[in-house]
Amino acid sequence: MAAAEDIALVKKQEQELVLAEFDEKVAFKLGSAIRDRALAEGLSLVVDIRTWDRQMFFAATSGTSADNAEWVRRKINSVRRFQRASYRLVLERGEAPFSPQSGADPADYVIAGGGFPIRVKGAGIIGCLTISGLPGRSDHGVAVAALCDHLGLDRAVYALPAE
Repeated sequence: MAAAEDIALVKKQEQELVLAEFDEKVAFKLGSAIRDRALAEGLSLVVDIRTWDRQMFFAATSGTSADNAEWVRRKINSVRRFQRASYRLVLERGEAPFSPQSGADPADYVIAGGGFPIRVKGAGIIGCLTISGLPGRSDHGVAVAALCDHLGLDRAVYALPAE
């Protein structure tokens, strides 16, 4: 699939994977499902789910390190600033660090897949679901799959094809 088609699909994900509500129960349900999948499939990853003002779920599976939590922090900052999935930034800009002229210091922002905006119907983007530990496209895919499952949507309709 061409980059333009991938970008169009990520935009569709962002617009259609919308929660009716978001609170601690929803964060726990989503996060627990991701952690359970990681354990079942032997995936080493960190999952962080938050509103912009507070963390609501965090889990790390075997094989992760403090570096993964640092990647999560930087992905969250990128999603918040640019109001889009961090993997969309990869597709649109490439993986080179932000330039000094952008004002997005690479110490605080990263262009890497795995941060997905939490959009709530009637409220817009209120937070972020972030995965770190796998290649960026796979981190993104884990987040999208979890949202599809939570919303009762077919994963295949929203999944990016394998590279």
